[in-house]
Amino acid sequence: MTKRPRRNHSPAFKAKVALAAVRGEKTLAELAQQFDVHPNQITQWRSQLLDGVAGVFGSETSAAAAAPVIDVKTLHANIGELTLANDFLEGALDKAGLLPSARR
Repeated sequence: MTKRPRRNHSPAFKAKVALAAVRGEKTLAELAQQFDVHPNQITQWRSQLLDGVAGVFGSETSAAAAAPVIDVKTLHANIGELTLANDFLEGALDKAGLLPSARR
């Protein structure tokens, strides 16, 4: 008996199989045959789906906590520093005659 190579299923495929298992219209054996995966794998995907479904209806604070905090003042300061350094280097290259004529 030859061993089947390891397959990586897309998240969309996993969701499709897990939703079919949650619906319960077919048995695990029928789903396993239809989607060509092991019944234990379907059970795992189904439990992952059911565990994660509560997060869809989670509170707004959890969604806000997941978003990174952006400090706009720091970003503007970095832009200013980089612009200053760029202008300085452009002037130095221009004085040295190394700046291409298209940039002058």
